[in-house]
Amino acid sequence: MSDSRQIVMIVGSNRPGSSSKRIADLLIPVYASYGETLKVLDLSELPQNMFLPTAYAEKPEELKRFTDSVLESKGLLVLTPEYNGSMSGVLKYFIDMLPFPESFEHRPVAFIGVAAGIWGGLRAVEHLQGVFGYRNAFIYPNRIFLARVFEHFKDMEKFQSGLEYQLIKDQARGFSAFCDAIVAMKHKLS
Repeated sequence: MSDSRQIVMIVGSNRPGSSSKRIADLLIPVYASYGETLKVLDLSELPQNMFLPTAYAEKPEELKRFTDSVLESKGLLVLTPEYNGSMSGVLKYFIDMLPFPESFEHRPVAFIGVAAGIWGGLRAVEHLQGVFGYRNAFIYPNRIFLARVFEHFKDMEKFQSGLEYQLIKDQARGFSAFCDAIVAMKHKLS
């Protein structure tokens, strides 16, 4: 299946066993319940040669599968942890390595922040909104902030019957429709 029919989720951490990846796994069936195939880009799988200084001038061939997934997506869901009051360094570097301007230009983007603290990744999401806004993405306004993320894994049944999980489902339903509307608008204008 071509990624152009998929929403691509970028998991914004490369930390082994990250909470972001665990949350990402929970989102796949949520999106499937709205008829969406959610493709996960796990930044822990990025090729190591991408981090060489020469990669700016000549992108490694192994990066192509990540780049193609972004370019062929109908929308991007960015799941970001908060590191030191912002996004992770690997997420920012990944964004910097993607082709300009076509990676985000007029592409629908939604955000979920994840943090151990009480703000749920608010600062990381706000910083990302600035970056994606600069790159002319269509930003979906309903953001999710998952605070005290480690608590969610202690009682998954409680989490899946709680408010934050309902907000995730509402965002998934709305973002799916948002992506479809933008794809239809682009098709009509072409």
